[in-house]
Order: sequence, then structure tokens, then C-alpha cells
Amino acid sequence: MTSRSAHRETWLDEAAGRLVRPYTVSAGRTRPTTAMDLLSWVVATGVRPRGRLEPDHDMALGLCGVATTVAEVAARMRLPAAVTKVVLSDLVAVGAVLTRPPSPAADPTDRSILEKLLVGLQQRL
Repeated sequence: MTSRSAHRETWLDEAAGRLVRPYTVSAGRTRPTTAMDLLSWVVATGVRPRGRLEPDHDMALGLCGVATTVAEVAARMRLPAAVTKVVLSDLVAVGAVLTRPPSPAADPTDRSILEKLLVGLQQRL
């Protein structure tokens, strides 16, 4: 049994949901020590933290094997975004995960982008 499947059996019940409340996962902390938003990218560094990881930290680290967003990690872990950010910032603090701000969004007033969007929407209809 992998640690991820053990986590699911210990901490999740398909009928009841999470058996451990989010404030317990974050040890009551509500703010991450690393600044990140929902679209920030996170990726594992390959550095394994010393000692035993808590199940949620282990699961988050496994989800960061490929670059993914904070929102995706939160959705897959079935945790609120604020709690996920605390867990991920713990992993950043020990060097197990790197975070990068999201790419800058396109200018919403750029005519060429709006025209491409319109063409794409018309093709879907």
C-alpha cells in the first residue's frame, strides 16, 4: 500500500468526507509563511524533508511531482485553499517545494486577444 492510498484510507471516508478537520491539518494556522495565490505554481524539488511527514504534507508533496497550481492541489486534497497554502508553505520552508507566481494575465483590453476569443467561441457554437 502506498503512502497516498494509506492517507486516503486513514484520513478520508468516501461517505463522510474528511475525518480530520482542516484546522487540525494546519495546526490552527490560518496564514501561510510563503506568499502564494490560487494560480501560483508549485513543484517538488526532489528534496525529501527529514523526519516523518504528516499525511497531508506527504500527499501535497506527491501532487507537486509535476508543476501544478495551488488551486489544483487544494481540489485534489479536498482542502480549503487557505489550509492548502499553509501545508504548501511548510513544504517550501523545508526546501521540498518551490513556488512561482502565476504568469501575467493577458491585457483584457487587447483587441487581438478579444478577436481570437470571439473566433474561438463562434467555432464552438
